[in-house]
Amino acid sequence: MQTLTNRSENVDRSPMTFVESLYLPAIVKGMGITLKHFFKKPATYSYPEVKRPFSPVFRGLHVLNRDEEGRERCTACGLCALACPAEAITMEAAERLPEEENLYREEKYAAKYEINMLRCIFCGMCEEACPKDAIYLSETFTPSDYARKKFIYAKEDMLIPNKNTEKEDYEKALGKDVPTTASAFFD
Repeated sequence: MQTLTNRSENVDRSPMTFVESLYLPAIVKGMGITLKHFFKKPATYSYPEVKRPFSPVFRGLHVLNRDEEGRERCTACGLCALACPAEAITMEAAERLPEEENLYREEKYAAKYEINMLRCIFCGMCEEACPKDAIYLSETFTPSDYARKKFIYAKEDMLIPNKNTEKEDYEKALGKDVPTTASAFFD
């Protein structure tokens, strides 16, 4: 009979010898494999104590960026929602009022900006499509939860803190170590 790979082997159906029936060689072979893996470096990390290193191309939670003056960069052009293959981004535009010049960069801004993280495939297309560099994917894992509603992130959840007024929160959002007080842990 002709085979495609030439890797097939005939099964030996002869009766076992006395030594084989004791299964001693198989046990010794299994213990040898266990002993070999016992001295290897473990493939897992002790998570709370040791953080896993990120890949240079890791894509995590979405963050809405601000400009140097602390104003929102997003102009609600809709290119990120259009580029999203999973259709996870929803936005509504609004026009800036004259007294809101310190909050928004352009005449238009995103009054509503939501990302459904259950639909998001973390492809980074929204980041590439944005002409204002308003959205980027950070190196933060999406937290787990039981409620589906908590995976729909609003603009307030993704907007990076203002570095001029909320310096400590801004440093924490960037991932830099900031000295914290004991009250921060109990809030």
